[in-house]
Amino acid sequence: MSGQVDGASGRQWSGSGRFAASDSCSGSGRPLGSLRTVWREAALEVFKEATFRSPVQVAALADAEGRLGCQLPAELRQLLMESNGIIGRSTVGTVWPVEKIVEQNLLFRSDSSLAELYMPFGALLFFGDNGGGDQFAFVRTPQRPDIFVWEHETDSRRWVAGDLRDYLGRSLAKGGDDWYQ
Repeated sequence: MSGQVDGASGRQWSGSGRFAASDSCSGSGRPLGSLRTVWREAALEVFKEATFRSPVQVAALADAEGRLGCQLPAELRQLLMESNGIIGRSTVGTVWPVEKIVEQNLLFRSDSSLAELYMPFGALLFFGDNGGGDQFAFVRTPQRPDIFVWEHETDSRRWVAGDLRDYLGRSLAKGGDDWYQ
């Protein structure tokens, strides 16, 4: 893999477990170092009772990206390196741990029974839920920072936030786990 371009920074990268810019799941394409948002602080500004997990290790992120076949969006990578998920109101997985992100996305892309019931999920990268079956996702194709909700009862997919920070602000604010309705 030596000599490929790092999709998050645009630099040549000689390590393993990384993908070229064209293999990005979504996101801004900005270097992680240029992202100034502190995700724990952003969540706590809105919901003081938000809880956090231990940060994910870089090797676990590389493994996750390898299993998914693409890089995670830069903002999601940074959040996971601060906290491997955020638990919001009513113990909802506002942002899942990296293991669940991989598990759910692989399931939704490969389960034949889901393929019979729903439109394809390949354009989405799920990363959180509302606790009742609806899930939140970045759009992989075309790449954009927006967050969409997939409503499992109707298979509808619609815009709910402009980016990850906006999503945290909306999903953790007062109003409950159906904030996007």
